[in-house]
Amino acid sequence: MMETRKELSKHIGISAACQALGVPRSGFYRAQQPKKEPAPRPAAERALSQEERLKVRETLNSERFQDLAPREVYASLLDEKVYICSWRTMYRILDEYKEVRERRNQLQHPAYSKPELLATGPNQLWSWDITKLKGPAKWTYYYLYTILDVFSRYVVGWLIAEGESAGLAQELIRASCQKQGIEPGQLTLHADRGSSMNSKSVALLLADLGVTKSHSRPHVSNDNPFSEAQFKTLKYRPGFPERFGSLQDARRWARPFFRWYNHEHHHTAIGMMTPATVHYGRAAEVTEQRRQVLAAAYAAHPERFVNGTPRPPELPKEVWINKPEQS
Repeated sequence: MMETRKELSKHIGISAACQALGVPRSGFYRAQQPKKEPAPRPAAERALSQEERLKVRETLNSERFQDLAPREVYASLLDEKVYICSWRTMYRILDEYKEVRERRNQLQHPAYSKPELLATGPNQLWSWDITKLKGPAKWTYYYLYTILDVFSRYVVGWLIAEGESAGLAQELIRASCQKQGIEPGQLTLHADRGSSMNSKSVALLLADLGVTKSHSRPHVSNDNPFSEAQFKTLKYRPGFPERFGSLQDARRWARPFFRWYNHEHHHTAIGMMTPATVHYGRAAEVTEQRRQVLAAAYAAHPERFVNGTPRPPELPKEVWINKPEQS
């Protein structure tokens, strides 16, 4: 804009150029004036000398005072009949050297990477977690341990106990791996960062079994969505009691639930099949049977299917925990 005004003013004058562009003349004249560097601010006569300021800084950063706030240093020196400057001046001196902060080394939380885990078939990726079941009285709970195959959603192992224990988790993991015939290097076991999941004993067991361990980021429930969804299915199941009368009562209720979940529940995320169908390799057979039924229905009444021959829901070929974003 300034260059335009300059060029236009050469031909029609400054006043006409400013009027044509709709800008004030005062702004034009002000822009022509050379910019002056601000004059350095003179030091006050009562200000500390450079040597005194360096002495103050050395005192604040000394071994005795390095962990204390300037107010504390100021008060301590006054009690010793020593005055070097006000505590406000101490802060200003520290600020000049960018030392108005926590000067000790503080604990730095590590940056946790987002787990990106892939399963293309059963017994490649498991997810496990623990949830509370309300007991007979207030503040009493039973603890449900569940291990879920991420690809098939099949519950490969579960137990209910009166407490959360790394030892119980070990027993469940070992028994589930033996039952499924897991070979070293075959499986990744994903969990959140609870005390049992992070325990050293569980980590040693997984190393002995040749199972890769994976953990969610702290306070990120989306990193373990499959276990969370399974717990929701359990607790929203009709007949799920408000409280369980005893440990045996909880186990008695859980047995038919997990039998229903694995063998009767048609899961929307796995092509409306049961987890057992997918887990034990019968998905292709069931899909073909459904295809034939739908083809027969179409042949009987094609006018009812405006989009042509209906197709059964497909089983996903891969399942991710945190699928990488496409670049």
